[in-house]
Amino acid sequence: MWLDATAQADLVRRGEVSPRELVDAAIARIEKVNPKLDAVIRTRFDAARREAAGDLPDGPFRGVPILFKDLGCVVAGEPTAFGLGPMRDVAIPVTSYLAEQFRAAGFVALGRTNVPELGTTVTTEPRSFPPARNPWDTGHSTGGSSGGSAAAVAAGLVAVAHANDGGGSIRIPASECGLVGLKPTRGRVSQGPLIGEAWAGGTIDGAVTRTVRDTAGVLDVISAPIPGDPYYAPPLPGPLAREVGADPGRLRIGFLDRPGLDGYLDDPQCRAAVASAARLLESLGHHVEESAPQAMLEEDFLRHFNVIIAADVEATMRAFESVLRRPIGDEEIEPRNAEYRHAGKALGAVAYLDSRAWFGMWARRMADWWSGHDLLLTPTLGAPPPELGWFTAAGPEQEGPRIASFIPYTAQFNMTGQPAISLPLHWTPGGLPVGVQLVAPYGREDILIRVASQLEQAAPWTDRHPPVHA
Repeated sequence: MWLDATAQADLVRRGEVSPRELVDAAIARIEKVNPKLDAVIRTRFDAARREAAGDLPDGPFRGVPILFKDLGCVVAGEPTAFGLGPMRDVAIPVTSYLAEQFRAAGFVALGRTNVPELGTTVTTEPRSFPPARNPWDTGHSTGGSSGGSAAAVAAGLVAVAHANDGGGSIRIPASECGLVGLKPTRGRVSQGPLIGEAWAGGTIDGAVTRTVRDTAGVLDVISAPIPGDPYYAPPLPGPLAREVGADPGRLRIGFLDRPGLDGYLDDPQCRAAVASAARLLESLGHHVEESAPQAMLEEDFLRHFNVIIAADVEATMRAFESVLRRPIGDEEIEPRNAEYRHAGKALGAVAYLDSRAWFGMWARRMADWWSGHDLLLTPTLGAPPPELGWFTAAGPEQEGPRIASFIPYTAQFNMTGQPAISLPLHWTPGGLPVGVQLVAPYGREDILIRVASQLEQAAPWTDRHPPVHA
């Protein structure tokens, strides 16, 4: 159950195990462990067994079980609720390009993983579904919005699960569950055919995994450019799988270990994680110095980011209302999303375009720093995984500030479009994971994979398993 997807696929290729055996083992694991976690909220076990026993595509991950997040990666005829109660039983009429690419690679989907409502928060505690629980300590959050996917992979239910990221939603749960989580470059993975761009181009799909080679291999199979997409990522030098173990050379790495502004969390464990990673990178021959983009923590960022989210939430809810053929009342959704809806309805076109224009200028200020550096190192988050309920414990009016306080470092790179990866290089004395983030220039996932692989070899994490695994 702890073999990564690359190793599982190799067993299938050699004839040592069949796809049906892998699928049956993963189903048994889900049935045994998931009741402790509520990571998986919808299953398709019978269909998966039929697919595994049939003529699967001869892709690089033929027969390997996977879970899809219950937000995006839609499949025609199957419900995808986006964490929203009213959408719980609504079948989507279209299959996404991403789901087709996973299938072409040979993956067998077993079901859907838990998400926060509309993916607009950083913990997976939706009102319409049970909270996802962290396998390292079930009283703590998994992160979000890919929290169910991260809990499932961390607990060994599957080796890889679909995830996506609009403000950190791959990297946040990867950090909180002790996984590898790479947010690709804008446009690297198509969101078609239903979505051209979301969150002003800030959203992107990927996966959470336990190994760097799985992260590389999965991105290779889902990153085919699709004609008509609004963004195209720069071509990579070659398959990312070939970058695993490749010498990155001596890199210039800047680090930022604290936000330095009021209102953001600044936990000493997160600073310790960066300090340890910086020492390790120096020992591997890299030049490491305290330096970061001056524009990274500009106070206007959060205001403009919330404008983008509010507009997108209202547009999304109107689309769902069209499908349901009825309005969705505020009483049916969480206060956070009701507030976003009201803000989105009140937003004028000029104000929205002003925020988009601000991001265009700000992204140029951010990019200038990478002319003198190869990578930026930060904590992934402002604190270790909080207890379930923490984000709303002080009331609805404090939920937004608590969310913002927790993510000083992630959403910026959704809006610049740069690739960023969270790596599980630190644990608290109480045994909770704390990730560190590495950010590369636009289009340079190859640098991230080389360095992540180097760190994985120098400080292995794959033998470390959470308590919820029996």
